[in-house]
Amino acid sequence: MNVPMNESPFPPLDVSDPELYRSDAWPALFARLRGEDPVHFVPDSEFGPYWAVTKYDDIMAVELDPQTYSSERGGITIRDIPDEVRRDSFIRMDPPRHTAERKTVAPIVAPGNLKNMTDTIRERTAYALDGLPMNEEFDWVDRVSIELTTMMLATLFDFPWEDRHKLTYWSDLATFTDYDGANPMVRDEFEKFEKLKEMVAYFKNLWDERIDQPPKFDLISMMAHSPATRDMDTHKFMGQLTLLIVGGNDTTRNSMSGGLWYLSQNPREWAKLRAKPDLVPSLVAETIRFQSPIIHMRRQTTCEAELGGKRIAEGEKVIMWYISGNRDGEVIERADEFIIDRDKPRKHLSYGAGIHRCVGDRLADLQLAILWEEILKRDLKIEVLGPPERLMSNFIRGIRHLPVRLVG
Repeated sequence: MNVPMNESPFPPLDVSDPELYRSDAWPALFARLRGEDPVHFVPDSEFGPYWAVTKYDDIMAVELDPQTYSSERGGITIRDIPDEVRRDSFIRMDPPRHTAERKTVAPIVAPGNLKNMTDTIRERTAYALDGLPMNEEFDWVDRVSIELTTMMLATLFDFPWEDRHKLTYWSDLATFTDYDGANPMVRDEFEKFEKLKEMVAYFKNLWDERIDQPPKFDLISMMAHSPATRDMDTHKFMGQLTLLIVGGNDTTRNSMSGGLWYLSQNPREWAKLRAKPDLVPSLVAETIRFQSPIIHMRRQTTCEAELGGKRIAEGEKVIMWYISGNRDGEVIERADEFIIDRDKPRKHLSYGAGIHRCVGDRLADLQLAILWEEILKRDLKIEVLGPPERLMSNFIRGIRHLPVRLVG
């Protein structure tokens, strides 16, 4: 189809409605956009005008050009956050500030430290699995996904163990956007900011203890002793904390639940995994692709740009829909199918790319791999009793509940 630059072949198709992701009704809409108008302008939505970037290669072009597509100018989500309650962090910074602050926390997920944490992760995973009830219904999200990621977060921060579930609450609060729902955690971004001040106060006490101690290998000590992060105001401290908590929680937690759901819907893949346990790393990568735990990321143009045959003016909102790029059949063969033995399973967008690629990607992979290794070691028969209850969000592809039963 030959369409003049900036003319769409059909009326604007808004894919920002959170209900699309709660009800899992998004695949057909993105398939249409990828096929007919991959860089699609939406002049009016709940979140204002934006460009929807839906194909793998176009998303990569945006990711790899931070000079043109800024994280700092507008933030990382399609929702505009008022300046009074914004939460600054290195993910919404451009170089050189981004580079210096990312380097502060990167050592905790370096290969050597991941090796040191492996035994601890395995022990905790074994403890969680061995405590599950047999032949009775329970919530996989609550008993496995949340428990394992909460314990990992507490380790990364050297957080008081008895209070570790505060980390899960703060992660859920930071990403909450269903303000008009039946039981909202908060009513708007301003109330959220006020509640997150409790998190800041708690961590400030930990910070004050550790800044007077020799540097240790936990995230609070690392930030307290780094010139790039030691002097942070409330907005920045809150932003760094929520980034690290959400980043260390949501990708792994929702992929732990998503992987079980997808295997239950694809028994042939379950059989492959049981027959060949060394497919676990490939299963992990395919789960993260298929789950797409972060639905989108936002950039804002610093100058006029051309993308996918469209001219984008300076200062416009550009949304990279990872969930769509991960289903691009021109790049990923049989992209709408869950296949755990792909030739190139790590070819996905779920961790981003370029300077903003997820700093904890290998830790997430490690936690997921150990979970499946321990499940296979125990030969657990897990019966999924119903579909997942999904989060109302266009940013986090979360799973709130997944009813299961272990069959003995």
